[in-house]
Amino acid sequence: MYDSLIAHIRKFVPLSEEEENLLTTSLRHKKVRKKEFLLKEGQLCSANHFVLKGCFRMYFIQENGVEQIIQFAIENWWITDYQSLDWQQPSHFYIQAIEPSEIALFDQSIIPDLCDRIPKLDRYFRLIVQRAFAASQQNLLYIYTFSGEERYHHFNRAFPEFIQRVPQYMIASYLGFTPEFVSKIKGRR
Repeated sequence: MYDSLIAHIRKFVPLSEEEENLLTTSLRHKKVRKKEFLLKEGQLCSANHFVLKGCFRMYFIQENGVEQIIQFAIENWWITDYQSLDWQQPSHFYIQAIEPSEIALFDQSIIPDLCDRIPKLDRYFRLIVQRAFAASQQNLLYIYTFSGEERYHHFNRAFPEFIQRVPQYMIASYLGFTPEFVSKIKGRR
């Protein structure tokens, strides 16, 4: 059930069979229906979510009522509100399944003990968070330096799997566009 997670961790740190068994017996598995929420604004994030199957979005609602997507996650990606998880503060975000999905949950309550028992997990999570932070910085660079059309084409080239799986209006939200703008870009081909 957790083979893809173990394989993902092994890309960054080696695990012994004993460590793998300890890890997999500490996790929770959850099937998530399409449109089901893992987190809503105002709730405390209580787990780190690894996508085993499916697709998720993380978003907030602007003052004008418009949804602003800040992250997508597909198989072998993490999706979590780290501020809410680490600081145990109410979340500002929603995390919702875009399609029927399955996740592995690292409950906040087990993470410290699990990392004490498997110290390599600390390194793994540090590397994952560093990569996520670097991707966030790169995304900000694109927002401030690329035109809208350049951002769309870059996203399309870098993440073609999303173009097929995610509704156009969600891609538009993530890129900071209206769906009409995306249609206009697509029409120019």
